[in-house]
Amino acid sequence: MKTFPNSMRFGFIAINSWRKNCCYSHCERWMTTSKRVQDRSKKKRVHELEAATEKWKITSKIVFLIELLEQEPEIVIPVRSLSHYRKQISLPKPHRISDFLRKTPKLFELYKDRNGVLWCGLTQKAEVLMEEHKRVIEENEDKAAEYVTRLLMMSVDKRVQLDKIAHFRRDFGLPMDFRTHWVHKYPQLFRVVKPSLDDVEFLELVSWNSEWAITEIEKKNKMIMEGVTETEHTPGLLSLPFPLKFPANFKRVHSYYGEKIKMFQERTYLSPYADAKGLKPGSLEFDKRAVAVMHELLSFTVEKRLVTDHLTHFRWELVMPQKLMRLLLKHCGIF
Repeated sequence: MKTFPNSMRFGFIAINSWRKNCCYSHCERWMTTSKRVQDRSKKKRVHELEAATEKWKITSKIVFLIELLEQEPEIVIPVRSLSHYRKQISLPKPHRISDFLRKTPKLFELYKDRNGVLWCGLTQKAEVLMEEHKRVIEENEDKAAEYVTRLLMMSVDKRVQLDKIAHFRRDFGLPMDFRTHWVHKYPQLFRVVKPSLDDVEFLELVSWNSEWAITEIEKKNKMIMEGVTETEHTPGLLSLPFPLKFPANFKRVHSYYGEKIKMFQERTYLSPYADAKGLKPGSLEFDKRAVAVMHELLSFTVEKRLVTDHLTHFRWELVMPQKLMRLLLKHCGIF
């Protein structure tokens, strides 16, 4: 399933075995400003992926504008109104939005009305793509509902702020009406609640599904114990290693860290769906479970990658370390 992404200035974390695919999401926050972390990050970046990211930045701006037009009653909008969205498409002044639109004539049409106001609309080709995108989203919305439910199952209190889940809208393949309509389509799975007086909306788990409490690694390794059905499955300690893949220029990694990598892979860890409140932050068990949570979360996404800053929103809900970026860099063969 494909979704159209939107990106600005960001960092990405991806499951290494899926790096050939690209999916990018909108991010309005900067990555960590720690110079030490940034220096380490430069040494472990995959330059081919970064080159692909730069190309997708243009596409992301186009996608944002298409979605914006889709919300208009007549699917047209005055070009001057688009100036309110410069930040979202990372197009600061003096760059003109009209010039950007003219570079994509196969998707955007520009015309002036009788008052000389410049308007923007979609071409027939863009409308066809838009309808195809809607169809793909609708065909896969039940699977998307499963992934959202499993995200809630991994959370501490079995509920997550709706605003935070919205960051993953495109990554999970959720429709544009995610907040207003879609979240109410599956009352048997989750519901919208306001537990406090500050009008903050949460998405809360309605019922636990044991069949969904099995990690993707368990499924791929067929490690469900003989005689135990999926409906009877209880999440607990796991001993499955994570798939590793290093870029060609990382061959020296094993010579330096081979033994540490082996010890990490052999260490048992708590399932992302098990209660992690008793884990001590900073412990080896805590860190490995955090890796398992991130691996599981990435497996839910369309292109197996996420903006790193979006992950930081879930430190508390998913019981992950404060210095998340350092943990990701530490396990660059997994991510």
